Amino acid sequence: MNLLITGGAGFAGSNFIRHIIKKYPNYKIINLDKLTYAGNLNNLKDIEGKPNYKFIKGDIADQRTVLKIFRNYQFDAVINYAAETHVDRSISDPEDFIKTDVLGTYNLLEGIKQFTISKYIQISTDEVFGSIKRGKFTEKSPFKPSSPYSASKASGDLLCYAYIKTYKLPIIVTHSCNFYGPYQYPEKLIPLFITNLLEDKKVPLYGDGKNVREWIYVLDHCNAIDFLLHKGMLGEIYNIGTGVEKQNLEITKIILDELGKNKKMIEFIKDRPAHDLRYSLDSNKLKKLGWETEYNFKEAMRETIRWYSKNEWWWKPLKSGEYLEYYKKQYLS
Repeated sequence: MNLLITGGAGFAGSNFIRHIIKKYPNYKIINLDKLTYAGNLNNLKDIEGKPNYKFIKGDIADQRTVLKIFRNYQFDAVINYAAETHVDRSISDPEDFIKTDVLGTYNLLEGIKQFTISKYIQISTDEVFGSIKRGKFTEKSPFKPSSPYSASKASGDLLCYAYIKTYKLPIIVTHSCNFYGPYQYPEKLIPLFITNLLEDKKVPLYGDGKNVREWIYVLDHCNAIDFLLHKGMLGEIYNIGTGVEKQNLEITKIILDELGKNKKMIEFIKDRPAHDLRYSLDSNKLKKLGWETEYNFKEAMRETIRWYSKNEWWWKPLKSGEYLEYYKKQYLS
């Protein structure tokens, strides 16, 4: 199988590429990534020499680049991990989110409309649904995004729905809960808090810390996308969740305890605008197909903390700005 993975140098995409290379050594992968600040080729350093893996630097918001790649390679499936994802950045500067998450998705859809592709999987988020006090979001829940980030993802998803109905394209849309695991850029809650504490710095917790998120280990998410790649029904929408819901304060205390730190290391800061209180997904549709999680939350969190503890070479240049300077010279000059 020949795969195009967009955004494959990012956190989730790089983990998925590694998963596919390991499990399906005969599959061929093209990794198309713009290499923004969060796109890091060090995420794939261990597989960069594999004969069935090729990296192409490019932006999905550039239609000419996208169509050229579709024309030059014959893909069986496309999996779109490429996205701007950080809510705080979307609040301060929404433009890049619109370009990547909306225009970029449109360009990929045009590519699969013009060329013969068996399956396209859109990687999206539970944040498109907004906040829910009780109960769970189903695949039929209405979109009520609260931030420019979630609005841009919802817009891309709606384009997918329209292309399914109008052009009968072979699309699957997924909505996932929050990821955690190795290689996550240290601006997100879990890697930020782990690395801050490893540097003996306080952790900035929004509001009262009672916002609830559902969490999935990144390798469980890789398994879910792998499952849908081979067994998912075309034209369908699938929620990907675990049922593991934790307040941000609970997550913080788990990390503190694991690293032997006390509550004095928590710095409560002003809440961000339109901060959703709770996300929760009903994932029975996917589970009925036969998918299930493999990783225990407690053990996967410990493994995640251990990974950041043992891989300072990876995250310290990101936090110090050293990698950003290298990135600017290497890719923006």
